[in-house]
Amino acid sequence: MEPTDGKTTVLVVEDETLVRMYSVGILEDAGFAVLEAESADEALIILDQHGEVRLLFSDVDMPGSMDGLALARLVHQRWPHIHLLLTSGHHHLQSAVIPDDGQFVRKPWSDKILIDKIASVLKQ
Repeated sequence: MEPTDGKTTVLVVEDETLVRMYSVGILEDAGFAVLEAESADEALIILDQHGEVRLLFSDVDMPGSMDGLALARLVHQRWPHIHLLLTSGHHHLQSAVIPDDGQFVRKPWSDKILIDKIASVLKQ
C-alpha cells in the first residue's frame, strides 16, 4: 500500500535525536514521506501500523532489545518487501551481512550521498 500522495515512505530509526532530525529533514526535502523511531522496538510498532513503508534506514548501534542489524534481519523476515539501508559511524558492515541485498552507508554522510544511496537501494 503506497501513500495517497504518491511519495515513497521511509522509516528512519536512530537513537540520536539530532541525527534523526537531520536525516528526516534531508529525506523530506528530497520528497520522501518519513516516519521516525528512536529504537528498534518503536520501529516494529510503527511497521505493524504502516504497511506503506518501502525502506528502513537504521543506525546499527541502538539501545533496546536489538541493534539495527538484528532489526534488519527481522524486518526482512516479516516484511520482505521493505528495502534495507544501515548506517554507522563505528562499524563498517559488508553488504553480505545485511539481508536481502541491503546496503550500508558510513557516517558521516552528506545529503547527496544519503539520497544517492537510498535511490540505489530502492532500484533493487
